[in-house]
Amino acid sequence: MINRDQIRGAVFRLPEETIPEGGVSAGEKIRLAVNAAIHLRRPLLISGDPGTGKTSLAYAIAWQLGLGPVLKWPITPRSRLREDGLYGYDALGRLNATQIAKAGSRPRTQADEPISIGHYITLGPVGTAFLPSRWPRVLLIDEIDKADLQLPNELLHLFEEGEFAIEELRRDPQPVVEVGTCDDRRVPIHNGTVQCFEFPIVVMTSNRERDFPPAFHRRCLRIDMPRPTQSSLLALVKAHFRDADPAFWGDLKQDEQLEQWIGEFLVGGNNPDRATDQLLNALYLLTQTDSRQLGEALEKQLKEILKRRLSEAG
Repeated sequence: MINRDQIRGAVFRLPEETIPEGGVSAGEKIRLAVNAAIHLRRPLLISGDPGTGKTSLAYAIAWQLGLGPVLKWPITPRSRLREDGLYGYDALGRLNATQIAKAGSRPRTQADEPISIGHYITLGPVGTAFLPSRWPRVLLIDEIDKADLQLPNELLHLFEEGEFAIEELRRDPQPVVEVGTCDDRRVPIHNGTVQCFEFPIVVMTSNRERDFPPAFHRRCLRIDMPRPTQSSLLALVKAHFRDADPAFWGDLKQDEQLEQWIGEFLVGGNNPDRATDQLLNALYLLTQTDSRQLGEALEKQLKEILKRRLSEAG
């Protein structure tokens, strides 16, 4: 069964119009950058305006290459690499379990043996992405420019070495300990170290809200996400709604009508200060049977609400 993330990857489209400088399309430039990042084992830093498809690119890569679910780490100003990205350790839970076991008054049995420390450790999305596996996982670090100043520098060592240590396991006498993952699996960790076989495909997105240090830029491959165009949006809409009930479409099944809608969305060129989601939401609502009974005045107002520019206050 195809889930929502897979659908997002399957319907993603890039502009294919040829760029005058260089004679290649914007979509081809993105594909070249993705392939280079995979072969060079380097993270991909995607910059661009909100709503241009930066995060959807990660889902498209996973879909096209059949690499399974995308591991997602949405960044906030409080995000920490070790605790939120690599792994979490429930020290308090382990302490409580130990105290409860010591407080028991009945004779000890095998069931009373201390639970392994691995039951209190869960790998985060970054830690899970760096587990050894035959095929790389796709890791999405979303809106990295929201992070504090230190986090990008902390990522550098991980990107260089492809491994990290779980200190709590290094102190454990057991050479192999099973821990949990963010995608609900149990995996063995050897000697307290996680080391990838295949470097994950790391996609980091940025809204250009801050500058990163040169050392961070040196480790990444950087590319700008192109703004949507008439033809790329037409292909996206058709892919997104290809399985929709025909009764919901009405006249919008015709390319001419769709192009008119997209043209209105792109008023001001291919930088309309709107997100692609707004177009998809507008088409979904306005192709419903009930919405077609609104009348011209209310339909116009609904269009204005759905297509409001992102920079407009209030």
